[in-house]
Amino acid sequence: MTPRIREILSWYGADNPGVLTNLARMLNHGRLGGTGKMVILPVDQGFEHGPARSFAINPNAYDPLYHFGLAVESGCNAYAAPLGFLEAGAREFAGEIPLILKVNNSDSLYSDKGGPISAMTSSVDDALRLGCAAIGFTIYPGSRERKQMYEEIQMAASAAKEAGLAVVIWSYPRGEGISKQGETAIDVVAYAAQVAAQLGAHIIKVKPPTEHIEQAEAKKVFDAQGIKVAKLEDRTRHVIESSFNGKRIVIFSGGAAKGTEEVLAEVKSLAQGGSFGSIMGRNAFQRPKEEAIQLLHSVMDIYQG
Repeated sequence: MTPRIREILSWYGADNPGVLTNLARMLNHGRLGGTGKMVILPVDQGFEHGPARSFAINPNAYDPLYHFGLAVESGCNAYAAPLGFLEAGAREFAGEIPLILKVNNSDSLYSDKGGPISAMTSSVDDALRLGCAAIGFTIYPGSRERKQMYEEIQMAASAAKEAGLAVVIWSYPRGEGISKQGETAIDVVAYAAQVAAQLGAHIIKVKPPTEHIEQAEAKKVFDAQGIKVAKLEDRTRHVIESSFNGKRIVIFSGGAAKGTEEVLAEVKSLAQGGSFGSIMGRNAFQRPKEEAIQLLHSVMDIYQG
């Protein structure tokens, strides 16, 4: 246990030894173990976007075991997926990598732009049965269905913590009151991170924020207080600050598929802004395995400094 991991665990004083042990499992695993930084492989895209859109570019990725292997061989801190993918490989890869069960999911066959909401697709009991270290849950701040989502994560997080599991919240603002550009606006992303922290997340996943400021009232404060937004490094720093002044683990999604240089340039800015790490799916598993491992290693090297 390194001093940095002890420091991070000290931020979660309300949690029982089981939760702290599972946080430590993830923070101490893989190539970044002990640094306080994380790179997680998430593969929920098959459920969220469909198999062809997710896996056809690299047909090996249709196989759930491929993703377990990629996460293990690349030295990720953890692997996150919905119930079916984890059930397919949890026995064969038991003990080889910490697992995060994504307990709610949605599909792209139906879209409600004003009220996006994910369905509960698995449970804390499933996470315990599969040997997971944490549960994952998506919220959409700004959705008209946010009341139901907030109540669902309250119940799921309470059960998870009682069982000794950590809680990871994907916080993606969406809804009729937020423009498409506003979904990644700096004020909105920072707000989404704050909401996830207030809902009891141990680890918060948000998208890299853009320079755009969506809310007129927020813009007044950003201008008056001189909050810097021109560089991704500065915007990242504000999101971290908005997450209990950096006392919650905040990691950033890799987003849509992009070129290697673009991925690494973005990660460098995130790291300079104090990001705790990246959670990178399509930009990894849609590449040939060796190329994906090389990319993930390069990302890890950036976070190691």
